[in-house]
Amino acid sequence: MTAIQFPNLPDAQRSQYSTLPQLGLVCITVDKQVRFRTMTRTRYLQLSLEQRQSSLREIYQHNLQRLDKALSFCQENNLQLYRMSSALFPLSDMEDEIGANILEEMSADLGKIGQRAQALGIRMVLHPDQYVVLSSESAEVVQTSIKILARHARTMDLLGLPQSPWSLMNIHGGKSQRADQLVGVISELPETIKSRLTFENDEYAYSASEILAVCQRAGVPMVFDAHHHICHEKLDSYDHPSVASMFYAARETWKNPDWQLVHISNGETAFNDRKHSDLISAMPDVYHQAPWIEVEAKHKENAIAYLRSWWLMPNNKK
Repeated sequence: MTAIQFPNLPDAQRSQYSTLPQLGLVCITVDKQVRFRTMTRTRYLQLSLEQRQSSLREIYQHNLQRLDKALSFCQENNLQLYRMSSALFPLSDMEDEIGANILEEMSADLGKIGQRAQALGIRMVLHPDQYVVLSSESAEVVQTSIKILARHARTMDLLGLPQSPWSLMNIHGGKSQRADQLVGVISELPETIKSRLTFENDEYAYSASEILAVCQRAGVPMVFDAHHHICHEKLDSYDHPSVASMFYAARETWKNPDWQLVHISNGETAFNDRKHSDLISAMPDVYHQAPWIEVEAKHKENAIAYLRSWWLMPNNKK
């Protein structure tokens, strides 16, 4: 597929998009302008303490510079929503606390990034990885999950991001049929985590209605994912009545409805395919009423450009 050009927007287009749903970039760009370095746990454990410190410091400094470039990319292309990589500062939750200490040393630099995002009006959010399972049957897994969330929350604090769903940390429900346990764990979370926590429906364990019930009981917002919903319910259209119904129900979990965030992806080879497609060629009509939309497509910024070309223009808004 030919790549779609994503030029910097002129002022006329910039103001045009300001009143429409905000489309969000997820982590990286397909053209490699926004890329981050990492290190595996196996490689890390092979290093001496001195090598761990120097390696992580180098990676963190590089990734922080790249995060600044990500903000520049968003500014240039009028993107006001950016999902940070959960691996932005790899291994910062290790028990040796080397990474955590380095981030504390870099607090001034992190704070500048957060201040710049605020000045640019760019909303920064996070989606911790799949290892965060608050509903696990294993107490050890739950405690490890809380530790990971605490590390992310501290990093967001260092960035100066607010302790609210504006700067959310979005996760899945995890182990199915354990809603009571999940609600109980959420109730005991530190405020630095719970104040940012949101939950998303998935294709397997927690349907939209099931995760909605968890969010209602726990008092946290729900991030509705239309593609996960149609896959879970085996639907043949994003405009099935239940899509709009769940969208509006999710909105009620947000104390500030203007902060409601939703996800969109399309199937790669078929409508109900769980694998993500390169671009987005089908959208729920109700998403015209969504203030914030994360675009989960393989071609990243090209998918956003394509959505702008056919779905987000004023004459397409219903």
